[in-house]
Amino acid sequence: MNALEKLRSLVDQIRSQDRPFDVLEHWRLAGRLLSRFPVDADEAARVCRDCDIEGLDALVTGLENPSPTHQHDEPDPPVSEAEMAAALKAFRKRLKLARLADESRLGGRYTSSGRHSDIDAIIPPGQFGAHVWRALEKAGKLKHTGQGFYAER
Repeated sequence: MNALEKLRSLVDQIRSQDRPFDVLEHWRLAGRLLSRFPVDADEAARVCRDCDIEGLDALVTGLENPSPTHQHDEPDPPVSEAEMAAALKAFRKRLKLARLADESRLGGRYTSSGRHSDIDAIIPPGQFGAHVWRALEKAGKLKHTGQGFYAER
């Protein structure tokens, strides 16, 4: 179950509860999960503070069915080969670090498990604009996997 599915199940659990004190922990968890998504932080804090189930449902629905954020009315600015190469290098480095961090997690024992990471997509580094990542996708170097995540082809 991913975080978005967990949020949806929390909405359903909160709706099904009839005692308000039983759902306080669900609201706390929903607030922590919402902080991981690209939503308006002030709105997410208000929804969780006021225990606004309709607002939470609207936020989760917006995450499940994102509207296109990029308007195709205006073309992207041109991206130079040097900028694309630097962005791809930064992306690969960030992906490598994410995989190493995942592989080096310690389990319940004193040594690591030695397993391989399952991370194949990341949110690209913010030092380059979204138009650079779209250019790399058009060039066939990266693949957009949804919700701002990119993977190497």
